[in-house]
Amino acid sequence: MRNNTYYCVVGLSYKNADLSVRGRFSLNKSKTDLLLSRAKADGVEELMVISTCNRTELMGRVENPEILINYLCTFSGGDPKLFSDKGYVLTNKAALHHVFRVGCGLESQIVGDFEIIGQLKKSFQNSKKHQMVNGFSERLVNAVIQSSKRIKTETKLSSGATSVSFASVHYILNKVKEVSNKNILLFGTGKIGRNTCENLIKHTQNDHIVLVNRSEESAQKVAGKFNLVVKNIKELKSEIAHADIMIVATGALDVTVDNTLVPKNKPLLILDLSVPSNVDPKLKDLDNITLVNLDELSQLTNNTLEQRKQFIPQANDILRQVEADFLQWVDHRKFAPMLKALKKKLLNGQQKELGNPQEFSQVVYRLTGKVASYLKENPTKVDQTMALLQDVYQLDSELND
Repeated sequence: MRNNTYYCVVGLSYKNADLSVRGRFSLNKSKTDLLLSRAKADGVEELMVISTCNRTELMGRVENPEILINYLCTFSGGDPKLFSDKGYVLTNKAALHHVFRVGCGLESQIVGDFEIIGQLKKSFQNSKKHQMVNGFSERLVNAVIQSSKRIKTETKLSSGATSVSFASVHYILNKVKEVSNKNILLFGTGKIGRNTCENLIKHTQNDHIVLVNRSEESAQKVAGKFNLVVKNIKELKSEIAHADIMIVATGALDVTVDNTLVPKNKPLLILDLSVPSNVDPKLKDLDNITLVNLDELSQLTNNTLEQRKQFIPQANDILRQVEADFLQWVDHRKFAPMLKALKKKLLNGQQKELGNPQEFSQVVYRLTGKVASYLKENPTKVDQTMALLQDVYQLDSELND
Protein backbone atom coordinates (compact mmCIF):
# COMPACT_ATOMS: atom_id res chain seq x y z
CA MET A 1 0.00 0.00 0.00
CA ARG A 2 1.85 3.09 -1.20
CA ASN A 3 1.79 6.26 0.87
CA ASN A 4 1.06 8.49 -2.11
CA THR A 5 -2.24 6.75 -2.90
CA TYR A 6 -5.79 7.36 -1.73
CA TYR A 7 -8.67 5.00 -1.17
CA CYS A 8 -11.28 6.30 -3.61
CA VAL A 9 -14.83 5.63 -4.71
CA VAL A 10 -16.07 7.10 -7.99
CA GLY A 11 -19.49 6.38 -9.41
CA LEU A 12 -23.09 7.25 -10.14
CA SER A 13 -26.28 6.17 -8.41
CA TYR A 14 -30.03 6.61 -8.54
CA LYS A 15 -29.69 9.62 -6.22
CA ASN A 16 -28.33 11.91 -8.95
CA ALA A 17 -28.59 9.94 -12.18
CA ASP A 18 -31.79 8.70 -13.79
CA LEU A 19 -32.14 5.31 -15.44
CA SER A 20 -30.95 6.46 -18.88
CA VAL A 21 -27.79 8.04 -17.45
CA ARG A 22 -27.05 5.01 -15.26
CA GLY A 23 -27.48 2.83 -18.32
CA ARG A 24 -24.76 4.74 -20.15
CA PHE A 25 -22.29 4.09 -17.33
CA SER A 26 -23.24 0.47 -16.59
CA LEU A 27 -20.58 -2.23 -16.85
CA ASN A 28 -21.35 -5.84 -17.67
CA LYS A 29 -19.07 -8.74 -16.71
CA SER A 30 -16.92 -8.64 -19.85
CA LYS A 31 -16.38 -4.89 -19.65
CA THR A 32 -15.57 -5.15 -15.96
CA ASP A 33 -12.96 -7.81 -16.70
CA LEU A 34 -11.40 -5.65 -19.42
CA LEU A 35 -11.33 -2.68 -17.04
CA LEU A 36 -9.62 -4.69 -14.29
CA SER A 37 -7.08 -6.08 -16.75
CA ARG A 38 -6.22 -2.59 -17.97
CA ALA A 39 -5.90 -1.28 -14.42
CA LYS A 40 -3.59 -4.14 -13.47
CA ALA A 41 -1.43 -3.50 -16.54
CA ASP A 42 -1.28 0.18 -15.54
CA GLY A 43 0.08 -0.72 -12.11
CA VAL A 44 -3.08 -0.27 -10.02
CA GLU A 45 -2.90 -2.79 -7.18
CA GLU A 46 -6.34 -2.57 -5.62
CA LEU A 47 -9.69 -2.12 -7.39
CA MET A 48 -13.26 -3.46 -7.16
CA VAL A 49 -16.18 -2.74 -9.49
CA ILE A 50 -19.90 -2.80 -8.68
CA SER A 51 -22.50 -2.30 -11.40
CA THR A 52 -26.15 -2.84 -10.47
CA CYS A 53 -29.48 -1.41 -11.58
CA ASN A 54 -29.08 1.41 -9.03
CA ARG A 55 -25.37 2.23 -9.14
CA THR A 56 -22.04 1.78 -10.87
CA GLU A 57 -18.98 2.32 -8.68
CA LEU A 58 -15.24 1.79 -8.85
CA MET A 59 -13.52 1.53 -5.47
CA GLY A 60 -9.80 1.17 -4.96
CA ARG A 61 -6.45 2.74 -4.19
CA VAL A 62 -4.98 5.13 -6.75
CA GLU A 63 -2.78 8.23 -6.84
CA ASN A 64 -5.58 10.35 -8.32
CA PRO A 65 -9.36 9.71 -8.53
CA GLU A 66 -9.24 10.85 -12.18
CA ILE A 67 -7.64 7.50 -12.97
CA LEU A 68 -10.80 5.67 -11.89
CA ILE A 69 -13.07 8.18 -13.65
CA ASN A 70 -11.15 7.61 -16.89
CA TYR A 71 -11.50 3.83 -16.54
CA LEU A 72 -15.24 4.15 -15.91
CA CYS A 73 -15.84 6.41 -18.89
CA THR A 74 -13.59 4.41 -21.22
CA PHE A 75 -15.04 0.99 -20.54
CA SER A 76 -18.69 1.94 -20.04
CA GLY A 77 -18.80 4.38 -22.93
CA GLY A 78 -19.94 7.10 -20.53
CA ASP A 79 -19.11 10.73 -21.09
CA PRO A 80 -16.61 12.54 -18.77
CA LYS A 81 -18.67 15.74 -18.84
CA LEU A 82 -21.82 13.85 -17.93
CA PHE A 83 -19.93 12.18 -15.09
CA SER A 84 -18.81 15.57 -13.77
CA ASP A 85 -22.50 16.60 -13.68
CA LYS A 86 -23.98 13.40 -12.27
CA GLY A 87 -21.17 11.43 -10.66
CA TYR A 88 -19.41 11.60 -7.29
CA VAL A 89 -15.88 11.21 -6.00
CA LEU A 90 -15.08 10.20 -2.41
CA THR A 91 -11.65 9.69 -0.86
CA ASN A 92 -10.14 8.07 2.24
CA LYS A 93 -12.46 7.89 5.27
CA ALA A 94 -15.43 9.32 3.37
CA ALA A 95 -14.92 6.64 0.69
CA LEU A 96 -14.62 3.86 3.27
CA HIS A 97 -17.75 5.09 5.08
CA HIS A 98 -19.61 5.01 1.77
CA VAL A 99 -18.56 1.39 1.13
CA PHE A 100 -19.97 0.45 4.56
CA ARG A 101 -23.27 2.23 3.88
CA VAL A 102 -23.66 0.70 0.42
CA GLY A 103 -22.88 -2.81 1.66
CA CYS A 104 -25.37 -2.48 4.53
CA GLY A 105 -28.26 -1.44 2.28
CA LEU A 106 -28.41 2.09 3.69
CA GLU A 107 -27.69 3.65 0.29
CA SER A 108 -30.07 1.39 -1.63
CA GLN A 109 -33.02 2.85 -3.51
CA ILE A 110 -35.14 0.43 -1.50
CA VAL A 111 -33.57 0.92 1.92
CA GLY A 112 -32.50 -2.30 3.57
CA ASP A 113 -32.09 -4.16 0.28
CA PHE A 114 -29.49 -6.75 1.23
CA GLU A 115 -28.92 -8.07 -2.28
CA ILE A 116 -26.13 -5.49 -2.51
CA ILE A 117 -23.91 -7.33 -0.01
CA GLY A 118 -23.94 -10.36 -2.31
CA GLN A 119 -22.94 -8.11 -5.19
CA LEU A 120 -20.09 -6.67 -3.11
CA LYS A 121 -18.85 -10.20 -2.34
CA LYS A 122 -18.96 -11.10 -6.04
CA SER A 123 -17.07 -7.92 -6.87
CA PHE A 124 -14.34 -8.84 -4.40
CA GLN A 125 -14.08 -12.41 -5.72
CA ASN A 126 -13.88 -11.19 -9.31
CA SER A 127 -11.13 -8.70 -8.44
CA LYS A 128 -9.33 -11.44 -6.53
CA LYS A 129 -9.26 -13.55 -9.71
CA HIS A 130 -7.57 -10.60 -11.43
CA GLN A 131 -5.16 -10.22 -8.47
CA MET A 132 -6.52 -6.73 -7.86
CA VAL A 133 -7.23 -6.95 -4.13
CA ASN A 134 -5.02 -7.38 -1.07
CA GLY A 135 -5.25 -7.73 2.70
CA PHE A 136 -6.70 -4.25 3.06
CA SER A 137 -9.59 -4.93 0.66
CA GLU A 138 -10.28 -8.30 2.27
CA ARG A 139 -10.38 -6.76 5.74
CA LEU A 140 -12.68 -3.99 4.47
CA VAL A 141 -15.13 -6.35 2.75
CA ASN A 142 -15.20 -8.68 5.76
CA ALA A 143 -15.95 -5.72 8.06
CA VAL A 144 -18.81 -4.61 5.77
CA ILE A 145 -20.16 -8.19 5.71
CA GLN A 146 -20.02 -8.24 9.52
CA SER A 147 -21.99 -4.96 9.67
CA SER A 148 -24.55 -6.25 7.20
CA LYS A 149 -25.08 -9.50 9.12
CA ARG A 150 -25.51 -7.68 12.42
CA ILE A 151 -27.98 -5.19 10.96
CA LYS A 152 -29.96 -8.01 9.39
CA THR A 153 -30.13 -10.05 12.61
CA GLU A 154 -30.33 -7.26 15.22
CA THR A 155 -32.77 -4.93 13.44
CA LYS A 156 -35.80 -5.22 11.18
CA LEU A 157 -34.32 -3.03 8.46
CA SER A 158 -34.70 -5.83 5.92
CA SER A 159 -38.16 -6.96 7.03
CA GLY A 160 -40.75 -7.50 4.35
CA ALA A 161 -40.24 -8.15 0.64
CA THR A 162 -39.33 -5.02 -1.30
CA SER A 163 -36.88 -6.17 -3.97
CA VAL A 164 -37.23 -5.01 -7.55
CA SER A 165 -38.74 -8.37 -8.48
CA PHE A 166 -41.33 -8.09 -5.72
CA ALA A 167 -42.03 -4.44 -6.58
CA SER A 168 -42.89 -5.49 -10.14
CA VAL A 169 -45.30 -8.17 -8.92
CA HIS A 170 -46.73 -5.72 -6.39
CA TYR A 171 -47.42 -3.31 -9.27
CA ILE A 172 -49.13 -6.03 -11.34
CA LEU A 173 -51.33 -7.10 -8.42
CA ASN A 174 -52.46 -3.50 -7.88
CA LYS A 175 -53.02 -2.60 -11.53
CA VAL A 176 -54.27 -5.78 -13.22
CA LYS A 177 -57.61 -7.38 -12.47
CA GLU A 178 -57.94 -11.18 -12.49
CA VAL A 179 -54.18 -11.51 -12.92
CA SER A 180 -54.33 -15.28 -12.42
CA ASN A 181 -56.12 -15.52 -15.78
CA LYS A 182 -53.70 -13.32 -17.73
CA ASN A 183 -51.01 -14.50 -20.13
CA ILE A 184 -47.63 -13.49 -18.71
CA LEU A 185 -44.39 -13.47 -20.72
CA LEU A 186 -41.01 -13.25 -18.97
CA PHE A 187 -38.20 -12.23 -21.35
CA GLY A 188 -34.84 -12.85 -19.64
CA THR A 189 -34.07 -15.43 -16.97
CA GLY A 190 -31.05 -13.96 -15.17
CA LYS A 191 -31.12 -13.30 -11.43
CA ILE A 192 -33.83 -10.61 -11.56
CA GLY A 193 -35.84 -12.69 -14.02
CA ARG A 194 -35.65 -15.79 -11.80
CA ASN A 195 -36.64 -13.83 -8.69
CA THR A 196 -39.53 -12.19 -10.53
CA CYS A 197 -40.70 -15.56 -11.82
CA GLU A 198 -40.71 -16.97 -8.30
CA ASN A 199 -42.66 -14.00 -6.96
CA LEU A 200 -45.15 -14.20 -9.84
CA ILE A 201 -45.95 -17.82 -9.09
CA LYS A 202 -46.10 -17.24 -5.35
CA HIS A 203 -48.34 -14.16 -5.39
CA THR A 204 -50.47 -14.40 -8.56
CA GLN A 205 -51.42 -18.10 -8.60
CA ASN A 206 -50.84 -17.88 -12.34
CA ASP A 207 -49.73 -21.16 -13.91
CA HIS A 208 -49.50 -20.06 -17.57
CA ILE A 209 -46.27 -18.08 -17.62
CA VAL A 210 -44.04 -18.36 -20.69
CA LEU A 211 -40.26 -17.90 -20.54
CA VAL A 212 -38.10 -16.64 -23.39
CA ASN A 213 -34.33 -16.25 -23.13
CA ARG A 214 -31.44 -15.96 -25.58
CA SER A 215 -29.97 -19.06 -23.94
CA GLU A 216 -32.79 -21.59 -24.06
CA GLU A 217 -30.84 -23.87 -21.73
CA SER A 218 -30.87 -21.21 -19.00
CA ALA A 219 -34.62 -20.75 -19.43
CA GLN A 220 -35.20 -24.52 -19.23
CA LYS A 221 -33.47 -24.63 -15.83
CA VAL A 222 -35.86 -21.99 -14.46
CA ALA A 223 -38.86 -23.56 -16.17
CA GLY A 224 -38.05 -26.98 -14.77
CA LYS A 225 -38.02 -25.61 -11.26
CA PHE A 226 -41.49 -24.10 -11.67
CA ASN A 227 -42.98 -26.37 -14.37
CA LEU A 228 -43.37 -23.54 -16.90
CA VAL A 229 -43.31 -23.30 -20.71
CA VAL A 230 -40.17 -22.21 -22.59
CA LYS A 231 -40.28 -20.75 -26.09
CA ASN A 232 -37.41 -20.14 -28.50
CA ILE A 233 -36.15 -16.58 -28.98
CA LYS A 234 -37.36 -16.79 -32.60
CA GLU A 235 -40.92 -16.99 -31.28
CA LEU A 236 -40.59 -13.79 -29.23
CA LYS A 237 -42.85 -11.67 -31.46
CA SER A 238 -45.68 -14.19 -31.53
CA GLU A 239 -45.43 -14.69 -27.76
CA ILE A 240 -45.59 -10.92 -27.19
CA ALA A 241 -48.71 -10.78 -29.36
CA HIS A 242 -50.28 -13.46 -27.17
CA ALA A 243 -49.27 -11.86 -23.85
CA ASP A 244 -51.25 -9.53 -21.60
CA ILE A 245 -48.26 -8.75 -19.38
CA MET A 246 -44.61 -8.78 -20.39
CA ILE A 247 -41.66 -8.50 -18.01
CA VAL A 248 -38.30 -7.70 -19.62
CA ALA A 249 -35.20 -8.57 -17.59
CA THR A 250 -32.50 -9.30 -20.14
CA GLY A 251 -28.86 -8.35 -19.75
CA ALA A 252 -28.61 -6.77 -23.19
CA LEU A 253 -26.78 -3.48 -23.67
CA ASP A 254 -29.24 -2.19 -26.28
CA VAL A 255 -32.99 -2.12 -26.93
CA THR A 256 -34.40 -5.62 -27.47
CA VAL A 257 -38.12 -4.72 -27.60
CA ASP A 258 -39.33 -2.01 -29.99
CA ASN A 259 -42.45 -1.14 -31.98
CA THR A 260 -41.75 -3.88 -34.55
CA LEU A 261 -42.36 -6.53 -31.89
CA VAL A 262 -45.39 -5.24 -30.00
CA PRO A 263 -49.06 -5.63 -31.07
CA LYS A 264 -50.93 -2.64 -32.49
CA ASN A 265 -54.48 -3.67 -31.61
CA LYS A 266 -54.47 -5.09 -28.07
CA PRO A 267 -53.46 -3.79 -24.64
CA LEU A 268 -50.07 -4.84 -23.29
CA LEU A 269 -48.46 -4.00 -19.96
CA ILE A 270 -44.64 -4.01 -20.17
CA LEU A 271 -42.40 -3.85 -17.11
CA ASP A 272 -38.77 -3.13 -18.02
CA LEU A 273 -36.44 -4.25 -15.21
CA SER A 274 -33.25 -3.90 -17.27
CA VAL A 275 -30.29 -1.51 -16.98
CA PRO A 276 -29.69 -0.11 -19.47
CA SER A 277 -33.32 -0.11 -20.55
CA ASN A 278 -34.10 -2.91 -23.00
CA VAL A 279 -37.49 -1.57 -24.06
CA ASP A 280 -37.71 1.37 -26.44
CA PRO A 281 -39.07 4.29 -24.34
CA LYS A 282 -41.03 5.51 -27.39
CA LEU A 283 -43.48 2.66 -26.77
CA LYS A 284 -44.96 4.87 -24.04
CA ASP A 285 -46.49 6.95 -26.83
CA LEU A 286 -48.59 4.04 -28.10
CA ASP A 287 -52.17 4.08 -26.79
CA ASN A 288 -52.33 0.31 -26.29
CA ILE A 289 -49.00 -0.02 -24.45
CA THR A 290 -48.40 0.71 -20.76
CA LEU A 291 -44.65 0.84 -20.14
CA VAL A 292 -43.23 0.97 -16.61
CA ASN A 293 -39.48 1.19 -16.01
CA LEU A 294 -37.25 0.37 -13.07
CA ASP A 295 -37.21 3.83 -11.50
CA GLU A 296 -41.00 4.02 -11.50
CA LEU A 297 -41.22 0.64 -9.78
CA SER A 298 -38.61 1.61 -7.18
CA GLN A 299 -40.55 4.74 -6.28
CA LEU A 300 -43.54 2.69 -5.15
CA THR A 301 -44.11 3.40 -1.49
CA ASN A 302 -45.73 0.93 0.84
CA ASN A 303 -46.09 0.23 4.52
CA THR A 304 -43.06 -2.05 4.52
CA LEU A 305 -40.71 0.74 3.48
CA GLU A 306 -42.21 3.15 5.98
CA GLN A 307 -41.77 0.60 8.76
CA ARG A 308 -38.15 0.06 7.80
CA LYS A 309 -37.23 3.70 8.27
CA GLN A 310 -37.61 3.53 12.05
CA PHE A 311 -34.73 1.02 12.19
CA ILE A 312 -32.24 3.21 10.31
CA PRO A 313 -30.80 4.85 13.49
CA GLN A 314 -30.21 1.42 15.04
CA ALA A 315 -28.54 0.23 11.83
CA ASN A 316 -26.34 3.34 11.80
CA ASP A 317 -25.21 2.62 15.37
CA ILE A 318 -24.14 -0.91 14.41
CA LEU A 319 -22.36 0.36 11.32
CA ARG A 320 -20.46 2.98 13.34
CA GLN A 321 -19.26 0.35 15.83
CA VAL A 322 -17.84 -1.99 13.19
CA GLU A 323 -16.50 0.87 11.08
CA ALA A 324 -14.68 2.34 14.12
CA ASP A 325 -12.93 -0.99 14.71
CA PHE A 326 -11.91 -1.14 11.07
CA LEU A 327 -10.60 2.43 11.04
CA GLN A 328 -8.59 1.72 14.19
CA TRP A 329 -7.02 -1.22 12.38
CA VAL A 330 -6.27 1.11 9.43
CA ASP A 331 -4.58 3.62 11.76
CA HIS A 332 -2.50 0.89 13.37
CA ARG A 333 -1.28 -0.22 9.94
CA LYS A 334 0.33 3.19 9.52
CA PHE A 335 2.90 2.62 12.22
CA ALA A 336 3.40 -1.15 11.88
CA PRO A 337 6.23 -0.81 9.27
CA MET A 338 7.97 1.80 11.43
CA LEU A 339 7.81 -0.40 14.55
CA LYS A 340 9.18 -3.33 12.57
CA ALA A 341 12.03 -1.15 11.27
CA LEU A 342 12.79 0.15 14.79
CA LYS A 343 12.89 -3.38 16.19
CA LYS A 344 15.20 -4.50 13.38
CA LYS A 345 17.52 -1.53 13.89
CA LEU A 346 17.86 -2.09 17.63
CA LEU A 347 18.34 -5.83 17.34
CA ASN A 348 20.94 -5.49 14.58
CA GLY A 349 22.86 -2.98 16.69
CA GLN A 350 23.02 -5.22 19.75
CA GLN A 351 24.01 -8.24 17.65
CA LYS A 352 27.21 -6.46 16.64
CA GLU A 353 27.99 -5.14 20.12
CA LEU A 354 26.69 -7.77 22.55
CA GLY A 355 26.46 -11.00 20.57
CA ASN A 356 22.64 -11.09 20.67
CA PRO A 357 21.97 -11.84 24.37
CA GLN A 358 18.38 -12.92 25.09
CA GLU A 359 17.83 -10.26 27.74
CA PHE A 360 18.53 -7.43 25.32
CA SER A 361 16.06 -8.89 22.82
CA GLN A 362 13.38 -8.85 25.49
CA VAL A 363 14.16 -5.22 26.27
CA VAL A 364 13.78 -4.33 22.59
CA TYR A 365 10.39 -6.08 22.35
CA ARG A 366 9.16 -4.37 25.52
CA LEU A 367 10.35 -0.99 24.24
CA THR A 368 8.65 -1.32 20.84
CA GLY A 369 5.55 -2.65 22.61
CA LYS A 370 5.38 0.50 24.71
CA VAL A 371 5.82 2.64 21.62
CA ALA A 372 2.94 0.77 19.94
CA SER A 373 0.71 1.29 22.99
CA TYR A 374 1.52 4.99 23.06
CA LEU A 375 0.66 5.39 19.38
CA LYS A 376 -2.65 3.53 19.82
CA GLU A 377 -3.59 5.66 22.82
CA ASN A 378 -2.57 8.94 21.19
CA PRO A 379 -3.84 8.81 17.61
CA THR A 380 -3.43 12.58 17.13
CA LYS A 381 0.32 12.29 17.80
CA VAL A 382 1.00 9.30 15.52
CA ASP A 383 2.51 11.21 12.58
CA GLN A 384 4.63 13.45 14.79
CA THR A 385 5.95 10.55 16.90
CA MET A 386 6.67 8.37 13.87
CA ALA A 387 8.61 11.17 12.19
CA LEU A 388 10.66 11.74 15.35
CA LEU A 389 11.54 8.04 15.77
CA GLN A 390 12.38 7.71 12.11
CA ASP A 391 14.72 10.70 12.36
CA VAL A 392 16.38 9.73 15.67
CA TYR A 393 17.02 6.11 14.70
CA GLN A 394 17.62 6.80 10.99
CA LEU A 395 15.11 4.16 9.87
CA ASP A 396 14.94 5.08 6.16
CA SER A 397 16.98 2.07 5.01
CA GLU A 398 14.95 -0.40 7.13
CA LEU A 399 11.65 1.05 5.92
CA ASN A 400 12.74 0.66 2.31
CA ASP A 401 13.79 -2.99 2.70
